[in-house]
Amino acid sequence: MDSTIRNHIPRLIDQIKGLNIDETLALLAVRFPGQVVFSTSFSIEDQVIAHHILSHEVPVTIFTLDTGRLFAETYSVWSATNEKYNTRIRAYYPDRNLLENYLNEKGPNAFYESVDNRKSCCHIRKVEPLKRALKGQAVWITGLRAEHSPERKDHQLLEWDEGNGVIKYNPLLHWDTSTVRTYIEEFNVPYNPLHDKGFVSIGCAPCTRAVRAGEDFRAGRWWWEDSSKKECGLHVSEAPAFREISTGQKTGQH
Repeated sequence: MDSTIRNHIPRLIDQIKGLNIDETLALLAVRFPGQVVFSTSFSIEDQVIAHHILSHEVPVTIFTLDTGRLFAETYSVWSATNEKYNTRIRAYYPDRNLLENYLNEKGPNAFYESVDNRKSCCHIRKVEPLKRALKGQAVWITGLRAEHSPERKDHQLLEWDEGNGVIKYNPLLHWDTSTVRTYIEEFNVPYNPLHDKGFVSIGCAPCTRAVRAGEDFRAGRWWWEDSSKKECGLHVSEAPAFREISTGQKTGQH
């Protein structure tokens, strides 16, 4: 099935050129009915995408990965989003046995002790639940932005995710922070107030802090580690097989 889905990419690349986000979402939903999903962390980027999907009632399933260690503010945004759009965003949780074994063996804050421990924690709380959420799906929509880290500049608007066997659509890849914030304000979209307090990339509470003046976007995530290791595994896979597309889509459209 993976190869069948993957074969759609060259044609899709041609079809989405010149389309805005809403048009692309509609195209994908028609092409892969019931197999298009969006993973939200309730970040400011993800809230933009959620608004595109929910305000236009695009048949895309929205889910989140509840790691069990999120900020209280994140849960508030989750609730506000459900209320504003009259929806119920689905949650995936860590496998109980995996998490219990990890905590019993290593302790609740073992991720501070080594990169391996931290990556194991991320795998249990994020990567494994994501794989369950993406099983049987064709398209995974994400809030990745190239501005977030040097590694993310290598991603494409539309690409193949080998690790999960899905087409990955990153609609805000070429948006800058100013564009994202303008959109949030224009459409009165609920967003995490931590973004106004220096938090750029918001993950689990023990692993996230505000970014200081002069620091890069990812400095607030796993700040005790070397910057070259700052990925949780959700967006790390083999190099995209299709790299022809470099054009950004129309931004700020609705």
